[in-house]
Amino acid sequence: MREYTNRETVAANLPYAAMILLGAATIALGFPLTLWAMAGALAYAACGLGGALWIMVFVCPDCIYFGTRGCPCGYGSIATKLATKGEQECFSHKFKRHIPVIVPLWVIPLAAGIPALVHSFRWWLLGLVGAFALNSYVLLPLLAKRHSCGECPQRENCPWMWGTGSPATGASPGKLQPPTFTTR
Repeated sequence: MREYTNRETVAANLPYAAMILLGAATIALGFPLTLWAMAGALAYAACGLGGALWIMVFVCPDCIYFGTRGCPCGYGSIATKLATKGEQECFSHKFKRHIPVIVPLWVIPLAAGIPALVHSFRWWLLGLVGAFALNSYVLLPLLAKRHSCGECPQRENCPWMWGTGSPATGASPGKLQPPTFTTR
């Protein structure tokens, strides 16, 4: 395991931040600009931030990266200020249990943007919805699996990494090793 620089941590969070910004813009601009549209966009953005905090409080304490700079998104360092260390053996269970909290962030903008397009087609809205879908359903998972997950010592036990030695493939996961850090 290696330590991530601040620049790498910011880069790892950009696709999630883009998803939240594109989703909020879709909600705000997909309808006539009203107080309700703005409130919906702000509520979505607040849920994006709240979802990240939720993961830090309920999943990160059981992660091998807790309290280290080995977490690509930086959650491991922040989580120490929000929760106490949990049990690494519980990570997969906690991940499966709490990840559904943030799943609506991938659905709500499409649930708002597609009907808005059907009601009143606009090319720029199609571009916004398309950018949201491309970022959220292609770029974000691809970068997570190749970068963050690809270097994670818990990937064999992680529900996100099905097909890479996870319980879903029948492969037996290896025992987690304590982190050792290298710097570039």
